[in-house]
Amino acid sequence: MIGKMQNTLAVILAGGRGSRLEPLTRDRAKPAVPFGGLYRIIDFVLSNCLNSGMRQLLLLTQYKAQSLDRHINLGWRPYFCRELGEFIDVVPPQQRIDDQWYQGTADAVYQNIYAIERERPDYVVVLAGDHIYKMNYESMVDFHIQTKADLTIGALQVDRESAKQFGVMQINEDNRVIGFQEKPEHPQTMPGDDQHCLASMGIYVFSARFLFEELCRDATLSGSRHDFGNDIIPSVIGDHRVFAFPFRDENRKRDAYWRDVGTLDAYFEANMDLITVDPQLNLYDNDWPIRTYQPNMPPPKFVFGSEGDMDRRGEALDSIVCQGSICSGGHVRRSILSPGVRVNSYADVEDSIVFEGVEVGRRAKIRRAIIDKGVVIPPETTIGHDVEADRARGFMITDSGIVVIARGEHIDGGGAFRHEIRNLSANE
Repeated sequence: MIGKMQNTLAVILAGGRGSRLEPLTRDRAKPAVPFGGLYRIIDFVLSNCLNSGMRQLLLLTQYKAQSLDRHINLGWRPYFCRELGEFIDVVPPQQRIDDQWYQGTADAVYQNIYAIERERPDYVVVLAGDHIYKMNYESMVDFHIQTKADLTIGALQVDRESAKQFGVMQINEDNRVIGFQEKPEHPQTMPGDDQHCLASMGIYVFSARFLFEELCRDATLSGSRHDFGNDIIPSVIGDHRVFAFPFRDENRKRDAYWRDVGTLDAYFEANMDLITVDPQLNLYDNDWPIRTYQPNMPPPKFVFGSEGDMDRRGEALDSIVCQGSICSGGHVRRSILSPGVRVNSYADVEDSIVFEGVEVGRRAKIRRAIIDKGVVIPPETTIGHDVEADRARGFMITDSGIVVIARGEHIDGGGAFRHEIRNLSANE
């Protein structure tokens, strides 16, 4: 590993609560939530780092980090060699500076400033660990160096309504940032385009010395929220070289792909896109592979097919079926089956996301549902076919009518359910 990327450290913020994704985040951090059957959300930013030649990574965790830590140990540490100066370190809150949880994104980095300084980087790339996209960070670091920037911000065009959830930038003809508002009620649109705004992706490249100085300055301000978007960026654009770097999508489709799967409905839609004939997110691209932990399991299996009993035929149509799954005489359509799922005879699973180790009983019928890890659906159970009946039984229903069943929910034969108190395994 030589050149500029050897002197670049990635700091990945992976400590968010993910409250809008509950109950999927009841036992795990948002970056550890499964995605696309085989992956975790964190795998996308980590794959971007590896594909960009970045091999010095600090992963800052905070809430419910055990599952995430285990995933990194199992699936990611083999890619890094300490003897060559490579590492991926999971760093829980150290409380070396004070005894509080992280107060904001800048405070999370500031509280780990000793760990960052110890590596003596020239550049620090700050990333969020909970977005789905493909990006070459090396190109952004190149741009940062060429423009002699103090700070470079990843920039994405979004529609005016969506811009209310982002930091919104204004730039000059040289891509220098001349204005910034965090989550404005009335976002300023781009020149010549009154429908779109230039939004911050929460991806930053800092010159290391500049970052240290600004973090220390911000830490002394009593009125600061200690956040990059709310505090640090607005305070530096007037006196320092701050530039916007247009998002260059390595997904190589017609439209740029970047998703914040921060709500259950957004999460469901992003997963369901993967099963279309030509999905917007290409997981089958050998030039930009998405890596993850691959459990040692047998291949998927489809059994009981006969002309005499067409209803008892193991099949999956327009679906993703991961290793270890068995369709034992059941039907799966437009769904994602994670590793180790079993769909028993005459069961129907449609338009659903089924997490690892779920068992769907005989003649059960499931539609438009997210079922978390290890849940057992009893025979004859119906889920998602009558939303009001599901709500009356205590199931969680999203705004768009998706039924969500959390890990640890016990469903009895009559369809009612309760939360089962048990010892959770480390691999959530």
